[in-house]
Amino acid sequence: MSIWKYSNPAFFMSFSQRILPLISIIAFILLSIGLYWGFFLTPDDYQQGSSVKIIFLHVPAALIAINTWFIMLVSSLIWLVRRHHISALIAKAAAPIGLIMTLIAIITGMIWGQQMWGTYWAWDPRLTSFLILFLFYVGYQTLWGAIENPDAAADLTSILCLVGTVFAILSRYAVNFWSQGLHQGASLSLDKEEHVHSAFSNPLYICIIGFIFLFFTLVIVRTRTEIMRRQINALERRKGNS
Repeated sequence: MSIWKYSNPAFFMSFSQRILPLISIIAFILLSIGLYWGFFLTPDDYQQGSSVKIIFLHVPAALIAINTWFIMLVSSLIWLVRRHHISALIAKAAAPIGLIMTLIAIITGMIWGQQMWGTYWAWDPRLTSFLILFLFYVGYQTLWGAIENPDAAADLTSILCLVGTVFAILSRYAVNFWSQGLHQGASLSLDKEEHVHSAFSNPLYICIIGFIFLFFTLVIVRTRTEIMRRQINALERRKGNS
């Protein structure tokens, strides 16, 4: 069975309608459990106190912010190579979600940073690369809205996505590239010295999975909306020509 069948709008609408209730319920359950467990049932950290609990928003949002761009990259490449409109619409649908997640990561990072570093902002490599990634998200959104021809908009935003991938990679690996940065290492790591205690990591895993299901729920909803908008526009053009 070919994976490209999902590029058919009719099949995508039918398939997404069936799975959307399930993944939205899973997202709600996981986020409810993970956030309640994280914020109300975990102990305060011996160094950071209760401020450490912002990890349950900051880390999942940061992971989604970065990986959303990579999903947009794959979708953009499919559009450029195979010209499947669904892939372009998925990239367009994912962008606002990535932008909001990047903003959440920056704001929660600033709050966390004030507690740890005594300042809301420092030109740390991870923070700076995240700010640039946020600006790329804004530029991507603006470019989609500025071009009337949807295929031309998809082409130009796909090229912008290729360029912005550099900063998505830097956002993910800045801590490894520049060890002198203020930002701490990965909260979830194979290194036992860096990996957070299981009292925090267990609910954090649930929050991350919940955010992933939330992301796919929102992407499906937005992609369905884009497809229906195009169908409505096509009907209106036909009426105008008749």
